Amino acid sequence: QVQLVESGGGLVQAGGSLRLSCAASGSISSINAMGWYRQAPGKQRELVATITSGGSTNYADSVKGRFTISRDTAKNTVYLQMNSLKPEDTAVYYCRADLRLRLYWGKGTLVTVSS
Repeated sequence: QVQLVESGGGLVQAGGSLRLSCAASGSISSINAMGWYRQAPGKQRELVATITSGGSTNYADSVKGRFTISRDTAKNTVYLQMNSLKPEDTAVYYCRADLRLRLYWGKGTLVTVSS
C-alpha cells in the first residue's frame, strides 16, 4: 500500500509559478516511478511528467521547458515546479506512484491559471 498526498495548488495569474508537492508513505521501496498527471474540465486525464526510481524524467510536450519534476528521497516527496503558467494549464493535478503490479493515485490538487 502507498498513500499519496498532494499539496501546493491554487490560483495564479498567467505567467506565474507554482510548486506542487506529493508526499508518499507506505511501501515506498516498491515504487518504480512517480508522476504528475492532470485533468481539465471535460477532458481526459493526461500525463504531465514522470520520474523513475533511477532519476530519469519524461515530460509532455506541452510543458517541456516550463515544468520540472524532481524528488527528495529523504522526504519521500516528489515536486512539480511549474513556471510560465498558461490558462490552459488549469486542471486538477494528480500524483501517481507506479509499483510493479499496481498504480496508486492521490486525490489531486486544483491549479487555476487566470488570464
